[in-house]
Amino acid sequence: MSRSLRAVALGGGHGLHAALSALRVITDDLTAVVTVADDGGSSGRIRRELKVLPPGDLRMAVAALAGDAPEDQEWAELLQHRLGGHGVLAGHPVGNIMLTALLERDEPRAALQRLRELTGGVGRVLPMSPLPLDLIAEADRFDPENPARTRAIRGQSSIASTPGRVLSVRLLPNGAPANPDAVDAVREADLVVLGPGSWFTSVIPHLLLRELGTALAATKAPIVVILNLVPQAGETDDYEPHELLELLQTHASAYGGLPVHTVLADVDSVLNPTELDGYARTIGARLVLSRLAADDSAERHDAKRLGSAIRRILDELPGVRAEHAAGLTAGGAQADARTGSSAPDVAVRGGTDTWP
Repeated sequence: MSRSLRAVALGGGHGLHAALSALRVITDDLTAVVTVADDGGSSGRIRRELKVLPPGDLRMAVAALAGDAPEDQEWAELLQHRLGGHGVLAGHPVGNIMLTALLERDEPRAALQRLRELTGGVGRVLPMSPLPLDLIAEADRFDPENPARTRAIRGQSSIASTPGRVLSVRLLPNGAPANPDAVDAVREADLVVLGPGSWFTSVIPHLLLRELGTALAATKAPIVVILNLVPQAGETDDYEPHELLELLQTHASAYGGLPVHTVLADVDSVLNPTELDGYARTIGARLVLSRLAADDSAERHDAKRLGSAIRRILDELPGVRAEHAAGLTAGGAQADARTGSSAPDVAVRGGTDTWP
């Protein structure tokens, strides 16, 4: 019997939660590789005071992979619940506190496994590195009289709120190790998904760890890059969609670039599809445009639509479909029963696939 498709999603925060929710439509053999550079809010307070991995993005990934049973969903909702009041615990998600306690008692893989078991979750959640990391960004456009002058900004929360334009990011400590389990997951994957999410603080950092970046550049699995629905204030306001792809390639240049197979974007979010398609072609990728936004929010991906689009991409890869047909069919049938989704019809125009 064919094994299930092995999918790896890399990112952090709400973007990774969206990707994982969508991939649940396709397969339960999922690995989430999560950024660990958050230094703001609850996660920042916890990492500074207790010297553990920032728990917030890890918690969100666990919640996204929770089981479908009512009690599992109740646990997932509890993990996301933020404590009220005005004391020292105000604003902390319950899951952050629970995961921090587990991290103080055990190594990250075991701690996350315990939390996953509590929620009846599928797949695995892995930090991209065993160490808490810091981001350093180079940004310009601070000085109206000299907009080309650059400034270094330290910390994910500061980068996300900078009034300047972020040009590049790097990680501290220099030479920080990648999580070996995350590297192996990419090497063994049948599908790799990068994005959506905060481009400089959740997506690009995965390319900055030598072992993980090398694995991504060398993978034989198709890499699907999912673009954001709207620009991110402070990070990507001044970037066109094709320039976001250029940033990925620039930050992956040490490994010879990132071998992107498909760029997936919302049809209403791309104002110049010809320009985006042209750049996608230069890096050997194809552009797929589909309706991906939720009906109630143009800033949030709809899990059913995103999952259906990814599945259609896979259906058009004969090698993947032949080897994993049974796994895709079984996983997809379970997901469709859960979400009521259906794959969209496709209309091909030139080199760009546009799906309703």
